[in-house]
Amino acid sequence: MKFLDQAKIFLRSGAGGDGAVSFRREKFVEYGGPDGGDGGRGGDVIFESVAGLNTLIDFRYSQHFKAQRGQHGMGRERTGAGGNDLHIKVPVGTQVIDDDGDGSGGSTLLADFTAVGQRLTLLHGGSGGKGNAFFKSSTNRAPREFEPGGESAEAWVWLRLKLIADAGLLGMPNAGKSTFLNAVTNAAAKVGAYPFTTLKPQLGVVGHKGQEFVLADIPGLIAGAADGVGIGDRFLGHIERCRILLHLVDASDDDPVGNYEVVRDELDAYGAGLEGKAEIIALNKSDLVEPKALAKLQKKLAKVSGAEVFLLSGATRAGLEPVLDRLIEAVGAAKAPAAGTVRAWTPV
Repeated sequence: MKFLDQAKIFLRSGAGGDGAVSFRREKFVEYGGPDGGDGGRGGDVIFESVAGLNTLIDFRYSQHFKAQRGQHGMGRERTGAGGNDLHIKVPVGTQVIDDDGDGSGGSTLLADFTAVGQRLTLLHGGSGGKGNAFFKSSTNRAPREFEPGGESAEAWVWLRLKLIADAGLLGMPNAGKSTFLNAVTNAAAKVGAYPFTTLKPQLGVVGHKGQEFVLADIPGLIAGAADGVGIGDRFLGHIERCRILLHLVDASDDDPVGNYEVVRDELDAYGAGLEGKAEIIALNKSDLVEPKALAKLQKKLAKVSGAEVFLLSGATRAGLEPVLDRLIEAVGAAKAPAAGTVRAWTPV
C-alpha cells in the first residue's frame, strides 16, 4: 500500500429540502385547506477515526465529498426524507486543518484524532424548509408561501497524518535506521548503502521480553529539515507523538558528533515538544570502527550530549539487547499517566 500523509479535500454538506405548496383536494371536501409538508434536513459531514488505516492514499484519487441533500416536502403534509450523513473514515493520527486559501496549507486545527472511534461533525446540513401548511392561520386560510431549505455548507480542508508510535527512530540519512528496524521487527523496510534509501515513514512492532511497542522510522534528516528542506518538516511531524526518540548516529561517518548536532539543531528549530522529548543515543554501525577509536568516539559523544551512548550494529545485531531494554523501560515509564492528567477528548 502506498503511503500518503497529506491531502487537500473539498467538503459540502447537504442542502435542506424546500417546503411544499399544496392544497387538499378530495371529493365532497369543498375547502380542503393547505397541506404542504416540510422539506427534509440535509446530511452532515462527519469524520471518524478507525482502526486498520495508516495512510491517506484514498484521498489522492477522490478529493470531493458531498453529503446528500434533503428531499422536498410533499402534499398531504408529508415531510421530505432527510439526506444521508456523509461519514469520512480517517486513520488514527489524522489532523483536519482549515485551508486558509493563501497557499500555506492551512493553519487552523479543526480536529486531531488520536484514538479509534473519535468523531467530529465538521459541517452541518441545511434545515428543511416549512411547507404552506405551517403558515395557515385564522386570518390566512389559504397561504401560498413556503420556506426554502437551508443552504449547504462548504469547506476546503487539509488532512495531515502524524503517525502514532511509542518510539521514533531518527538520524541523518544512511545512519542505519531501516536496518535497525528490520532487525527488531518484521517491517521489511528497504535498505541500501546510500543516503535516502527510506523515502516514507515506516512502522514496526517490536517484541522484547514479553512486551511490545510500536517503533516508527522516518527518512533521514538534513540541515534545514525543520524549515522544509527535503520535506523534513513533514517527516518530523511523524515523531511528534512518540513517547521517546532513539537517535542513531553513524559511527563510521567522518563526523559522527557533527551529525548528531545537526539533527539536534533541527529538533530544536522544529519545536512542537521534540526539543525536550526523552532521547536514547546509540552509535550504530559500530562493527565498522576499530574498537579503540570507537571507545574514544563514544566518550566524546557522551560529553557533547550529556547522556549515555550505546554501541550497536543493526547489521550484526550486536548491542541490540541493552538498547531494547532501555527502550522498553522508557516506553513503559512514558505510558504511565500522571495523576490528574487524564481528560476527555475534544476535537480541537
